[in-house]
Formats: sequence, C-alpha cells, structure tokens
Amino acid sequence: MSRILIVEDEPRLASFLEKGLRASGFVTTTVGDGMSASTLARDEDFELMVLDLGLPDKDGIDVLRDLRAAGRRLPVIVLTARGDPHERIVGLEAGADDYLAKPFHFDELVARIRVRLRRDGSAREETQLRAGGVALDLRTRWASVGGQTIELSAREFELLRTFLEHPNQVLSREQLLANVWGYDYDPGSNVVDVYVGYLRRKVGDERLETVRGVGYRFRA
Repeated sequence: MSRILIVEDEPRLASFLEKGLRASGFVTTTVGDGMSASTLARDEDFELMVLDLGLPDKDGIDVLRDLRAAGRRLPVIVLTARGDPHERIVGLEAGADDYLAKPFHFDELVARIRVRLRRDGSAREETQLRAGGVALDLRTRWASVGGQTIELSAREFELLRTFLEHPNQVLSREQLLANVWGYDYDPGSNVVDVYVGYLRRKVGDERLETVRGVGYRFRA
C-alpha cells in the first residue's frame, strides 16, 4: 500500500483526510506544521504528500521549495484555500505536481492521488474488484452478484466499491461517510445506514454484517 504524508493544521480536516485515505487503501501519516513536514518528507519513505499551504510555523510554499531544493522528487498535491489563479501558479512553479482548492470533493482528491501515483510508477490502479461472489468493473461501472448484473445508483456503487476494497474489514460509519459522501456531509446523518440497507437488498443481507457500535463489514 502506498504511504501518504498529510500536512494539514486544521484538526477536523486532518482527521477527515486520514480516515478517508485509509478507507481508500492508503497508509497515512499526518502532521500539522511545516517544520515536521519538511523533516519527514526528506527522511521518510513516502510515495506522495498532500500539502496545505497555510501552516502555522512555515508556509507550505517554503516546505515545497525546500523539498525541491534538496532534490526530493516526492509527488506533492497542494490542497489549500488559496484558490486564486496567481496562487496556483506560485504553487506549481514552486514544484507542486497538482493543485486542488478548498472546498473540494474527496473523490476528486483520491482520483488525483491515484493518477499521480500511476504516473510515478508507485502504484497500480485496479480496474476490477471481486469478493464474495460480487464483482465491480471500475471503468464501465458494471456490477454483478453471482454472475447476475445488478443496477446500482452512483452512491451505492461507491459504497460497494469501498467495501470490496476492504473485504472482511470493519469500516466505521465515519470512514464510509468520508469516503463516499465527503468532508462537508453532516456527521450526524444516518445516510450510511440507509444506503447499507439499499445495498443489502441488492447484494444479499448475509454479505453486509453490522458490527454493533462500530460500523459494517463486507463478508467475503
């Protein structure tokens, strides 16, 4: 699994990114200041860094410039509230590989991470997922259970995709909410439970197990 360094000083967003990226199959380390980011990015073996710019001690642009000056080619995706075109240009010229402005959609961030890792040769994108008699084709968005095609809404597809990427693993409601619905969705909503119910009718009750007080597990 690819290791990602998350550099974000806002605790709620940092937690959201960490949970969501782990649910998407990545190994994460999170820091909230520029000095720690500079040290880890130089000394640790990461495949990619997600970098905020507005850090408390050392601006993210300076972190990026120092990283490139040291000769590190670690792919960096800037994730920042600085969405002005001039700011984008500054970030890219400082050495960012990609630039995503807040507010953002979590699925887009994951897609950009996967694209960057493929280009870097550090990860291979899976195009088909199979577990417990269920199959998903990520390119055609085709789904089947026991060889029989089933119809899924966009949210159902992403929810099932998350389960198939983590077979037999307990996923919390917060992880599922972050991965499928995104950072800005109300954490008190019961939308995860509702959609798990929809999915059970299509893939079978026995495949989606409720883990009381925690979340759900796809039994493969």
